[in-house]
Amino acid sequence: MDESQHNSIDNSAGLAPYMDGLNTAQLEAIQATDGPVLVLAGAGTGKTRVLTTRLAHILATGKAFPGQVLAVTFTNKAAQEMKERVASILNLPTVERWWLGTFHAVAVRMLRAHAEKVGLGSDFAIIDTDDQLRLIKALLKEQNLDDKKWPPKAVLGAVQRWKDRGQGPDQVSTNEAREFAGGRIHKIYASYQQRLKELNACDFGDLLLHTLMIFQKYPEVLADYHRRFHYILVDEYQDTNVAQYLWLRLLAQGHQNVCCVGDDDQSIYGWRGAEVGNILRFEKDFPGAKVVRLERNYRSTGRILAAASSVISHNEGRLGKTLWTDDEEGEPIRVRGLWDGEAEARFIGEEVENYQRQGKSLDSMAILVRAGAQTREFEERFLTLGIPYRVIGGARFYERLEIRDALGYLRLVNSPDDSLAFERIINTPKRGLGPAAVSVVHTLAREMNCSLFNAASEIVETDELRPAARKAMAGFVTQMQRWHGLKADMSPPELADLVLEESGYLEFWQNDKSVEAKGRVENLRELVNALGEFESLASFLEHVSLVMDTNRQQGQEMVSIMTLHGAKGLEFDTVFLPGWEEGLFPNQRAMDEQGLKGLEEERRLAYVGLTRARQRAVISFAANRRMHGSWASAIPSRFVDELPPEHVERESDRGIYSAPLEPSYGGFGSGRWQDTDRALSPGMQRARDYQSGESQLVRKAAQKISEGKSGFSRGEKVFHQKFGYGLVTSVEGERLTISFDKAGTKKVLSNFVVPASQAGM
Repeated sequence: MDESQHNSIDNSAGLAPYMDGLNTAQLEAIQATDGPVLVLAGAGTGKTRVLTTRLAHILATGKAFPGQVLAVTFTNKAAQEMKERVASILNLPTVERWWLGTFHAVAVRMLRAHAEKVGLGSDFAIIDTDDQLRLIKALLKEQNLDDKKWPPKAVLGAVQRWKDRGQGPDQVSTNEAREFAGGRIHKIYASYQQRLKELNACDFGDLLLHTLMIFQKYPEVLADYHRRFHYILVDEYQDTNVAQYLWLRLLAQGHQNVCCVGDDDQSIYGWRGAEVGNILRFEKDFPGAKVVRLERNYRSTGRILAAASSVISHNEGRLGKTLWTDDEEGEPIRVRGLWDGEAEARFIGEEVENYQRQGKSLDSMAILVRAGAQTREFEERFLTLGIPYRVIGGARFYERLEIRDALGYLRLVNSPDDSLAFERIINTPKRGLGPAAVSVVHTLAREMNCSLFNAASEIVETDELRPAARKAMAGFVTQMQRWHGLKADMSPPELADLVLEESGYLEFWQNDKSVEAKGRVENLRELVNALGEFESLASFLEHVSLVMDTNRQQGQEMVSIMTLHGAKGLEFDTVFLPGWEEGLFPNQRAMDEQGLKGLEEERRLAYVGLTRARQRAVISFAANRRMHGSWASAIPSRFVDELPPEHVERESDRGIYSAPLEPSYGGFGSGRWQDTDRALSPGMQRARDYQSGESQLVRKAAQKISEGKSGFSRGEKVFHQKFGYGLVTSVEGERLTISFDKAGTKKVLSNFVVPASQAGM
């Protein structure tokens, strides 16, 4: 690398004061004002400063007036920050006539100026999600479609996806439309748009869609904006969807002075419509474009950057860059193998306490999980240890909507006199027992001086309720009485699983097509897992009550817990990255639904997670996870294999993965793992014993592996301590797919399996 690239520019050569301290690449990105420019800004490379300084430079040098520059951001916060920084650089109290804001803010400004061209008045209203759903529900009714089979949220989701792709009703393919809402989704979409026009309203998707259509249908309007905007700047270009991409490309055809800043390696929002291909084809869209790579990182240590670069280099769909730093090499990346999720939470809790004793602030630490359901075990552990924490981007586990609803069911099963629980779940999910029916029950409860459930049990024998409501109430009462009777004979997780299934509550979220629904289902499954740690439903509910009663003092230091998606843009001294296991991370559903594209987005998430760390990153995985109430063997993530051995320190609990294995999706890298002797909690010891961590079977299998012999082939009969006998159906390195006689098909490591003939040894 050129020596000049390692140093800040000497600004004594007549550069403006706002250029002070910029490195070579940053200066190049700012001064390349003419023609198309793509700034590939790696994590922690000073992207925000480059973007704001470039805008200030264009204005300070007189290349354009404020009203001649279009600057687009993804959040209002980013837009406001840019305005303030540019005003400060130019030493102005404020700058008027800005065209600076989010995609939607800029689009609504344009649309109000040309609303009549799409059949709206300039004073059109922008409706919220509740109004959208009410309108969709009415249209479903008009089409005689069952809104339980075709939930309004799912229908609206399809409409929104088409709008994000820049497609109006007449642009949606017949084949695609035929697959939804009984083939009538196309008509519903068209009716929805027509009804909005009649109401002189639009939704957020329309702001870009209508403006895009105006540009395409009225070239004189587009030409006016071409004359207006001499320069265009776009932040977070990797996160643009198709509609945003088409909108920007049309606007940029004027002067061609478009600068897009982004990082293809941090494109992690494909699930909400972002297209990484937009940034990858920039040079094709704008021939002769200049590409500037910001690779000098000002955030992380050398080892962290080396690890992140090594992992992301396995992606094929990227433009390529390598982060580096002049700062210290720093601590190795720690990778820790543990017995189960409880052990993982215990380990991280101990590490947090150790760092705290060393004088490190809790505010400087974060736990980044792939799925929201993972937070529960860390929350439980931190509450036990008395470590203050905050869940960023969501409620604490037991405060989440779906968990509160499920707890309502369990509370009523445990104690039928719990009238607050009765009120919460009597019509959740909807069973035709609205406010009128509940009011009748309330009245009778007051007259009889009894609980709502007892009143409901009485009222189903009378004619106080309408026949349909009485039938629904009777069904609910019968179900609840049955579940209460099973409480003594079923384990808490079995009972909870039964209640969630038979009540229809789990199915309600499984059928919901909203973005949040899959996470809510995972949280409900995790709730069932949580019950496995308690001997009775009553003891679990008492535990939850104590957890919910824990008060957090405002202003005190706290460890941050959040998802990897929510961590983008943040940074911490110490980052814990738990759950690096195949199926969990990378997420199996993402790979099943999107194949290689899904895997590469998961790998970008790993890159984002690593680059949140300033000084240290601690990765962990568990050999076993309790999934859906049952134990399952877990295989370390392929991303663990992709870490550079020279920058990683690996260790595991004794007896897990101490043998040096060949790299594979279960090989855990090419180095020897260091065993650690740690005192195990009773729960961990039980799990360890149950899953044969110290059994003769595993020791024999581990010995075979250390000798370099896997010993298994397709079609071989084998035995697993937990799953029993089965037949090997495929072999992939040390990872076996086995069809077990009783447990079904499982993926396990060969060191947990022995030939069936040796099962008795």
